[in-house]
Amino acid sequence: MRHRHGSALKAPFTVLLMITAVLLSSCGGKSVTDSQGSLPVVTGAAGSAPTISAPSGKPPTTLVTKDIIVGSGTTAVATSTMTVHYTLMAWSTGQVVESSWTSGSPATFPLANVIKGWQEGIPGMQIGGRRLLVIPPDLGYGAAGGGPIGPNETLIFVVDVVGIA
Repeated sequence: MRHRHGSALKAPFTVLLMITAVLLSSCGGKSVTDSQGSLPVVTGAAGSAPTISAPSGKPPTTLVTKDIIVGSGTTAVATSTMTVHYTLMAWSTGQVVESSWTSGSPATFPLANVIKGWQEGIPGMQIGGRRLLVIPPDLGYGAAGGGPIGPNETLIFVVDVVGIA
């Protein structure tokens, strides 16, 4: 194959770059770093509990999703029943609030029956995937809080998909 250099290739190359950028951005969800704060860093191997660094600064005001591990197979949709392992950290304290990894068994639930941040942030995940969700209060537990979650708390979840029905 001969490589040609010149202006004839610039337009198709630019279009290809634009298409690639759109495809990559749609695969990874909404991934942003707020200019006033930094997102936690998630490490750890698939099939084991993740390690999550504490966030810093002001939390994002919109849902943030970031794929840490891309799964394969069945894809979650709004009507799916999910089986997941998860870890929940409070943005304000940087402390883990609860984890299914600690309890020893994954959680199973219809996606339609959980907080809006999960309803919007989980679809598109596949079995074996791990995703970081940073959920603002209006998509979480809001001004009332709930259980160990304080009022107006930004939630940090790391979700590992074990099964989808």
